[in-house]
Amino acid sequence: MSTKDFIEKDYYKVLGVPKDATEAEIKKAYRKLAREFHPDANKGNTKAEERFKEISEANDILGDPKKRKEYDEARALFGNGGFRAGPGAGGGSFNFDLGDLFGGGGGQGGQGSGGFGGGIGDVFGGLFNRGGTGGTRVQPRRGQDIDTEVTLSFTEAIEGATVPLRMSSQSPCKACSGTGDKNGTPRVCPTCVGTGQVARGSGGGFSLTDPCPDCKGRGLIAEHPCMECKGSGRAKSSRTMQVRIPAGVTDNQRIRLRGKGAPGERGGPAGDLYVTVHVDAHPVFGRKDDNLTVTVPVTFAEAALGGEVRVPTLGGPPVTLKLPPGTPNGRTMRARGKGAVRKDGTRGDLLVTVEVSVPKDVTGKAREALEAYREATADEDPRAELFQAAKGA
Repeated sequence: MSTKDFIEKDYYKVLGVPKDATEAEIKKAYRKLAREFHPDANKGNTKAEERFKEISEANDILGDPKKRKEYDEARALFGNGGFRAGPGAGGGSFNFDLGDLFGGGGGQGGQGSGGFGGGIGDVFGGLFNRGGTGGTRVQPRRGQDIDTEVTLSFTEAIEGATVPLRMSSQSPCKACSGTGDKNGTPRVCPTCVGTGQVARGSGGGFSLTDPCPDCKGRGLIAEHPCMECKGSGRAKSSRTMQVRIPAGVTDNQRIRLRGKGAPGERGGPAGDLYVTVHVDAHPVFGRKDDNLTVTVPVTFAEAALGGEVRVPTLGGPPVTLKLPPGTPNGRTMRARGKGAVRKDGTRGDLLVTVEVSVPKDVTGKAREALEAYREATADEDPRAELFQAAKGA
């Protein structure tokens, strides 16, 4: 698409929306027209295909707030190819060849270069990745993402912790100040014109972008490569960062910390830091979702007759649970609010599983009491229902 075509085309009319249309209205109009004129729905219809391309082109400009702003400014300045002169020119308007203006020619009487300078190119810099007479605008480049790992204790994972992380990443080379050129004067890549990307057509009026193969996405090429970074402008560096791991993380959870990755280039934003968390096992407590788990041994008498049982908690004072008479082995009770921290700041529960402890050696009065209990319950067969069920099956 030429600059002349860009100025003269009324993309608002193409999508059928007013010039003050909201982003939502533009999106809605585009979707409706795209469905109507999509090549898949109009096989063999060349007019529909051309219309679809025109719709896609309009959406590419109006659907991007930055491009839309530049488009509106350009049309307000040039008004369908006609430049409105000021009072010194008589207040009228005249037409001229936009191709002369943007093609670098001087125009009549030198007005193309002397009258406007580089300001016109700046209007279209964001759309065509070109500056004014000063040359091509090199785009900022985002820093790389960094992956690292950290191992926490069980308690640190539940309560949260601040841990030091030593990371290695690519940062601007100190020898060449990040330019990649030992003289500090790299040139703009002619292939991608400083954008770091090249277009790849995908049909249907759409295009995709890939990193430029010649400059590896930098937008710059070093005529005299720096010996330290081999012309890349980046060098490996190590740094230690204090990172806060939020409370309640789980084993193998991957955390994203925005802007904590490698520094960007030419004013570009830093990348992100991804931390994979490993959690050591605890000798007493386990975890199930947002709840903690613990197994508590009780005596036969406590399980049979009931009673109060003290239960440890993670990092806090013990809690006392009431054991009802006839509590079976393996029963799980709940201590509310004693579990792991949730995302909203509340806590899960502590799930307490009862395990009846059977002594290995029973002597003295304890043995006599158990013998008496066995005689007193000799008529009770706890396995009767088991055999009955097995026989019925």
